[in-house]
Amino acid sequence: MKETANDAFVRYGVIGTGMMGIEHIENINALEGAVVTAISDPDPTSRMQGKMAAGISEAAVFVDHRDLLASGLIDAVVLSSPNFTHAEILHDIIESGVHFLAEKPLCTTIEDAAAVVEHARGNEAVGWMGLEYRYKPSIARLVTDVHAGIVGDVKMVAIREHRFPFLPKVGDWNRFKSNTGGTLVEKCCHFFDLMTLIIGTSPERVYASGSQAVNHLDERYDEEVPDILDNAFVIVDYASGARASLDLCMFAEGSRNEQEISVVGDAAKIEAFVPENVVRYSYRDARPVKEVTVTDDRITYPGLHEGASYLEHLDFLDAICNGTPPKVTLEDGLMSVAVGVAAHRSIDEGRPLFLSEVLG
Repeated sequence: MKETANDAFVRYGVIGTGMMGIEHIENINALEGAVVTAISDPDPTSRMQGKMAAGISEAAVFVDHRDLLASGLIDAVVLSSPNFTHAEILHDIIESGVHFLAEKPLCTTIEDAAAVVEHARGNEAVGWMGLEYRYKPSIARLVTDVHAGIVGDVKMVAIREHRFPFLPKVGDWNRFKSNTGGTLVEKCCHFFDLMTLIIGTSPERVYASGSQAVNHLDERYDEEVPDILDNAFVIVDYASGARASLDLCMFAEGSRNEQEISVVGDAAKIEAFVPENVVRYSYRDARPVKEVTVTDDRITYPGLHEGASYLEHLDFLDAICNGTPPKVTLEDGLMSVAVGVAAHRSIDEGRPLFLSEVLG
């Protein structure tokens, strides 16, 4: 962990120092050429934890993110505050002109996400969308090999996430759709982003079924019961004719792998398993099934996401230092939110929805 900051380092601020904010601080601490010089959070406990995680005596602490942005102490900022605060804070960040990485989801509504994308258009600073599942080593290998043509023409993508319930947050803000955008936006924007990345064309139609079957039903907040989904099936049709599916269950803690991704083309199938970090290749021409365990020697801090956040930060820092475009764009964030919003509407209205109905 770095003890002092100096001009050779890119100076980072972190807005929102709850669980994900601390995760980002720890990743930045592990980077060469980067240091956290300021944090902000309205919650006193989170501010204290952020100050401790930053690990340098001169790290400034702010209650209000606007004071952090105006401080002159940072070159870049990571936004990891609660979802419902993203829209307002992102507009302030864009106005400040600093480089930024926005934790998912971009915003909780399509309207807010589209307004952020428009505001950032032409901005010289790097604006990076934090969709780190792209960087999980086995998933990254799968995407690379699919794009290299190993499966042939992609026809089907299937993603299964069977995992634990939502974790506690400050004030349990993540228990309500109005705060998160809904489970299929909050959690599953990662998977809708992966579908689109793998298939390489635009999503056109979404149909979904889901419910709140098990989790949080015994919790009360001012007599209100949480309303976030804990299971769903979602099917997405793409312009190329390919289709993708999501199988989500958030009361399946005992699963061997939290994520399983399968891509099938007209030549072969590739599967990725997380956290085992195994990739399996199956071929139509009767070649033996091949399995490889994927590692990435660049990872110095594995953290909460198999090193994905660290690898994401490597690329973000590289873009800042070299003036290159972001590899994960705000437009990617907007599209992942749009599919999630369409999926929620499909469940609520009991019908398939075209993306044009929600994007306009």
